[in-house]
Amino acid sequence: MDFKNITASDEMWNKVRDYAKSCSWGAGKSLADAMDKNLFTEWERVIIALENKKICGYCTVAKTDCIPDIYYTPYIGYMFVGEEYRGNRLSQKLIQYSMDYLKSINFDKVYIVSDHENLYEKYGFEIIDCKIAPWGSMEKIYMQRLV
Repeated sequence: MDFKNITASDEMWNKVRDYAKSCSWGAGKSLADAMDKNLFTEWERVIIALENKKICGYCTVAKTDCIPDIYYTPYIGYMFVGEEYRGNRLSQKLIQYSMDYLKSINFDKVYIVSDHENLYEKYGFEIIDCKIAPWGSMEKIYMQRLV
């Protein structure tokens, strides 16, 4: 399995955008839209997992996530693993790759917003806050120090 962080200038950008747009998770369309509008700036990236050049999953590292008006940054977001690759800890590997990237550019913490129960805790994240998302659900904000 190979991992790569990409920007709009990468040859994989459109392929990843199309994959996100057609994936089984509704938020993939939101990521595809953000990629179309090139909303990723500076150090923000789309992180992809590849097996023999086939996209297996993705996530993002970004300044913000879905909860407005909070000061936490940076975030790992848009975590998605293709159905045929689930059960192999690929999300954990995407998170680790993302954390290594963020640490390399001098961040000392990372955040994740999620309503999942007992998923990110097993990867070392702690709940530090809860906020209502724009769509009305209560979301947990997780944090992990980058050491």
